Amino acid sequence: MYKEIDPYEYMNVIMEGIKKGVLLTTKKDGVVNTMTISWGQIGIEWNKLIFTTYVRTGRFTHEQLESGEFSINIPMDRKKAGKILGYAGTKSGHNTDKIEDLGLTLTEGKNISVPGIKECPLTLECRILYKQLQDSSAIPEEFIKTMYPQDVDSTYHSANKDFHTMFYGEIVSAYILE
Repeated sequence: MYKEIDPYEYMNVIMEGIKKGVLLTTKKDGVVNTMTISWGQIGIEWNKLIFTTYVRTGRFTHEQLESGEFSINIPMDRKKAGKILGYAGTKSGHNTDKIEDLGLTLTEGKNISVPGIKECPLTLECRILYKQLQDSSAIPEEFIKTMYPQDVDSTYHSANKDFHTMFYGEIVSAYILE
């Protein structure tokens, strides 16, 4: 069951969730994947409520975002979410089915093909309106050194030699799964 919400009324919950970790879920060619993120923001652009997320180019999720849609799944119970966020943030969809591994319960999306995740019930459904690769020449050197060192093997799950693409997702639906 979906309890429709006004994202503005849940802004503190959403922002606190991003700070502690939320799931970014994708679906492409029938494959559902989820990934823990803590880099994101919510705001208004082009008179639309937008969730902006940043995904490194080498991630499986980056490939999945070619579908043009994603959902943001925010835990309401942090104790239960710890294992989920930890696993989804250290495993790659290239190598494993994180949904199956974690036994997550998928719920059909209301306005997009990407499902919600019952275990992280506050759900933002998003359609990508815009994307842009970071311009590495515009990033301060201190961040290049700390966030994008070039001596890290890019196959490692925490590799950080590849830059982020910024994805603007218009929030087309917001609800809490009950």
